[in-house]
Amino acid sequence: MHDCPSAQPDMKGARVFGVLSGSEEAPRVAYLKPGARIAQSMLARLGNVAPTQVFRFAATCEEGRCTHFDGARCKLGERVATQLVSVVDTLPPCQIRASCRWFAEQGGAVCLRCPQIVTAVSHDDPLSRIAASSDVAAASESPR
Repeated sequence: MHDCPSAQPDMKGARVFGVLSGSEEAPRVAYLKPGARIAQSMLARLGNVAPTQVFRFAATCEEGRCTHFDGARCKLGERVATQLVSVVDTLPPCQIRASCRWFAEQGGAVCLRCPQIVTAVSHDDPLSRIAASSDVAAASESPR
C-alpha cells in the first residue's frame, strides 16, 4: 500500500515527514531526515494549533474512501504534477518517496511541486485550490 502525502493526522498510521516553513503566501515543506520522528508529546504541546498547520503527514492511501481516487490512480497527485508550477529544481530529500503513491504514479514531476503542498491553504491561491479540488469540472478550468 502506498503512502498518501496529503494525509490527515487522524488517518490510520499517519506519520510526519515534514515541517511547514516559508510564508502564508508561499508555504514550503522542510523535509525531515530519514528515521526522524515527532513524539506524540510534541503534538500535544501544539495546544490549539492544528498539527496540519505545523507538520506535513503521510498515511496509507485510503483508495476508494478518498474523493481523489478514481479506482486506479490518485487524481490529486496527477493534478499537483500537471497543474502546479515546480518550486524546486531537484528532487527534495524525502523519507516517503519509496512508498509514495504520487511518486509511483507521477514520477519526479510531482516531487518538484510537493514542497508547496499543505493540508489547508489559508490564502487565496486559485491554482492550489483547483489542484486540490475533487470537482472534475472545477479542476479542468485551470486559470493558466
